[in-house]
Amino acid sequence: MRSYIRSSMISALAMSACLSAAAQETPSYSAAQATAGKTTYERQCVACHGAGLDDGEFGPMLRGDEFLLRWAGKSVEEFFHYVSDTMPTAQPGSLSEEEYLNVIAYLMSRNTISAGTPLTTVSQKTMTMPSTTANTGMIAAGIKLPPNPNAKPSPINKIRPVTEAMLSSPSSADWLDGRRTRDAQGYSPLKQINKGNVSKLRLSWSLSLPPGPNQNTPLVHDGIMFVHAFKDVMQAVDAVNGDILWQYTYRLPKDVTPTPKKSIALYDTMVFMPTSDAHIVALDMKTGKVMWNTGVGATGFTSSGGPIVAAGKVIFGTRGPKPVIVALDAKTGKEAWRFNTIPKPGEPNYDTWNNMPYEARNGGTIWTPGSYDKETNLVFFGPAPTYDTRPLRDRVPGANNDALYTNATIALNPDTGKLVWHYQHLENDQMDLDWAYERQIMTIGTGKAARRVLVTAGKAAMHDALDPATGKYLFSIDLGMQNYITAVDPVTGRKTVDPNLIPGDGKTKMICPSAAGSKNFNPSGFNPTTGVLFVPLIEACMDLVPLPDGQRGLLSTGVRTNNRPMPDSDGLYGRFVALDLLTKKQLWITRERAPILTSTLPTAGGLVFAGSMDRAFSAYDQSTGKRLWTTRLGDVPNSNPISYEVNGKQYIAVVSGSGAVRSTAYVNMLPEIRNPAVRTANIWVFEVP
Repeated sequence: MRSYIRSSMISALAMSACLSAAAQETPSYSAAQATAGKTTYERQCVACHGAGLDDGEFGPMLRGDEFLLRWAGKSVEEFFHYVSDTMPTAQPGSLSEEEYLNVIAYLMSRNTISAGTPLTTVSQKTMTMPSTTANTGMIAAGIKLPPNPNAKPSPINKIRPVTEAMLSSPSSADWLDGRRTRDAQGYSPLKQINKGNVSKLRLSWSLSLPPGPNQNTPLVHDGIMFVHAFKDVMQAVDAVNGDILWQYTYRLPKDVTPTPKKSIALYDTMVFMPTSDAHIVALDMKTGKVMWNTGVGATGFTSSGGPIVAAGKVIFGTRGPKPVIVALDAKTGKEAWRFNTIPKPGEPNYDTWNNMPYEARNGGTIWTPGSYDKETNLVFFGPAPTYDTRPLRDRVPGANNDALYTNATIALNPDTGKLVWHYQHLENDQMDLDWAYERQIMTIGTGKAARRVLVTAGKAAMHDALDPATGKYLFSIDLGMQNYITAVDPVTGRKTVDPNLIPGDGKTKMICPSAAGSKNFNPSGFNPTTGVLFVPLIEACMDLVPLPDGQRGLLSTGVRTNNRPMPDSDGLYGRFVALDLLTKKQLWITRERAPILTSTLPTAGGLVFAGSMDRAFSAYDQSTGKRLWTTRLGDVPNSNPISYEVNGKQYIAVVSGSGAVRSTAYVNMLPEIRNPAVRTANIWVFEVP
């Protein structure tokens, strides 16, 4: 447990609030806790702090006057949170709550504090660490410290509640949703940073986040940035200088594996944080205080997408044996409704699973946040394919084997959770080529020819456009990255898949794209003033190679996937496309060695920002696709870059922290790209001076 209590702890504690009058009890713990804590200490901490707690090579002493001097008069709860938030250094927060309590008990036992009643997260609130006999460093009795001469009022004090009107029409200065607006366009109307001055873009500030993979999009409101980190840590940060204003850490159950999340949400006076065990925690925006905490209510559910707020509800999808979309009342956290992405017996479209028993069905995971269209009052989600395709492969006579609602767009009424319409982009997917990504609502064309559309793309980079009010199929655009869809019905959009490429006959198949997709989780950005969609793609295919009998392989098909470049590849795997949705033409194509792994961020300054697998973060000319500026980050960016403004200055920000499937899926095709072996995470903020 490598710590730096000697220097950093004192400064951290100086900022802590005074103990309440009630927090005066003598610390207590049970002998059993101390014994268990000794075992954990010897496993996790002894290498740094030593067997005697004061003879370690790296860590400071954890017993005696020097240790007590640091903590005298502080609450045991404060000590517990410091240890659990920062230790072990390599994996902070990785122990269970019980293990941290036991370690605290062991440290108490080695500091002449007697055993008694068990230490709990409740009892520690009223316990105070004892004083020391040392005569240095303590504040004399009755002394009132002078004020900090550099202290300024916290900018968070002026933050305003986020209203429905703000979410529907956000200030150009703010970034209130994972894609700025709930229609998922991902466009910034700010133009202070433009093609003429982007070459001067420089780092304004950066902040190390808790280590681990990170795909989260920070949100900014009234000059305050909210950012989520691995192992479910939320921070409020001054968006001008990176000062941490508050931090909250969610305590995961011991048996839950942490997952990176893609979004958080803001509404009223709260920030809504998704957790790895499929809870939503509502935190007060000014203080980080927990306002409510609601889970899905069953074991086995996790979360990797994130929430969206619509109709006064926090709506999010889950991963699990039978995934659900859940709506919680934003003010109270009470569940309003839930929708099953795999229909239960008696629900519509239950009979689309080839007579497979309900218990055997799986898939339908919600990997990404939903989007919302205020004009139709609908929220849109895209469930993933099933993970066991073999029972769906051959149709049972008289049965339907489409497997709804996999690979479909589902439109729900946010007030009731009622399914208003659904459209399946690819039925009975046997190749794991999802249509599970962003659903964007936009207007294309002008005047009487203007038409509102919902656009989404699957891994094949084929884009489908639907009527957002009815789900009626409008058109498709194939960007030429796939070889398995041979035809698209111009009326219904139903796709014909080459039967010779469906796995399962014992033959090797070459399919484009690869299972990691030409298109994937990183969203495209749309410029509503030009009607152009900026699409990040990867040029890669796969061989589906049969496995020996009895081995499951991809989606139970008995094949493994081997990546390969596209036929006649020149080694430039990254493809960046500007797509005119009205004319259906590709205006330009920029091809580079390293694929883009972030979303694309178009701005009113004529730029589009994106980050790639080689840790580059770059600005491109929207008109030509030419790269105008680039910098290198500390790790791979897998999140959505954003732009915001404070005090008249525009900033560009991006979170790095390798964590998406494609950050590692192509390492063998790009052997020269060597990224950090230990996953780090940072927020990087840039400005033009």
